[in-house]
Amino acid sequence: MKKYIGVDLGGTNVRCAIVDEAGNVLADVSSESYGQQGPQKVLDNIYQLIRQLPDWQSCQGIGIGVPGPCNQMSGSMTLSTNLPGFKDFPFVETVEKELGLKTFIDNDANVAGLAEAVVGAGKGLAVVYYVTISTGIGGGLVVNGQCVSGKHGFTGEIANIIIDRNREKVNYLAVGAVENEASGPSIARKGQKALNDETITTKKVFELAEAGNEKATEVLNGVIRDLAQLFATLAAVVDPDMFVLGGGVMKSEDYIMPRLKEEFNKITHEALHDTPFVRAKLKEPGVIGAAMLPKSHGL
Repeated sequence: MKKYIGVDLGGTNVRCAIVDEAGNVLADVSSESYGQQGPQKVLDNIYQLIRQLPDWQSCQGIGIGVPGPCNQMSGSMTLSTNLPGFKDFPFVETVEKELGLKTFIDNDANVAGLAEAVVGAGKGLAVVYYVTISTGIGGGLVVNGQCVSGKHGFTGEIANIIIDRNREKVNYLAVGAVENEASGPSIARKGQKALNDETITTKKVFELAEAGNEKATEVLNGVIRDLAQLFATLAAVVDPDMFVLGGGVMKSEDYIMPRLKEEFNKITHEALHDTPFVRAKLKEPGVIGAAMLPKSHGL
């Protein structure tokens, strides 16, 4: 069975693993990523970690998931907020020159979506749209086992999709951007305001709603309507075989899923009503998805 190297690179930590083509992690190592210390330090650390993996030279290729959009033509990041110095840096070329294995990069949401599409919840389906709802909201479109990244690497960068222009300005995102209206922090923010309690957390909002608290329920009803608008927009453009939902907010799957599907059906064409919404299946989609990048390119 073929094996691949997956690198899950974040601004704080990095994990390198050998993964087989079925998505099984065979060996892994991890460390601090040294993300604030520039490309040379970050890459030297990755090289050291990969060389600790048993028989790494026999792998078909290397896939790297990074926190930001990537230009697939140049093999570089087009935005690197959490990895200073990596914007337009020749990432793929540099790694290939050092390690001698074909290398691919893509952003972390895309590779997580790739993992779910190839060996996870969407296995066997042609078009899978992955959405993570956590501190932020991100997405990844996978078609026939390949990430669709777009010219600038911004396919799936859905955080700034506007679901309602008549909202308050929160940060650098557009007014009414879905990340500011339906992410984990936004649920906490809205819960604190509605309940006049600055200690309220996202988890607490769900607990209160499940216990029948009217204000918490109202907050979540609004959030779910906003998410339904996001998914309706995505469905109108992509019409996927399945939506796969991941991220910390999906710990409240039992509360969210039936309500989300109901609201989605209210605002979409009847033909779309059979679109499945499922929770992400994999526990380690980042490193597995990164390893699937070489596989998705035919290695």
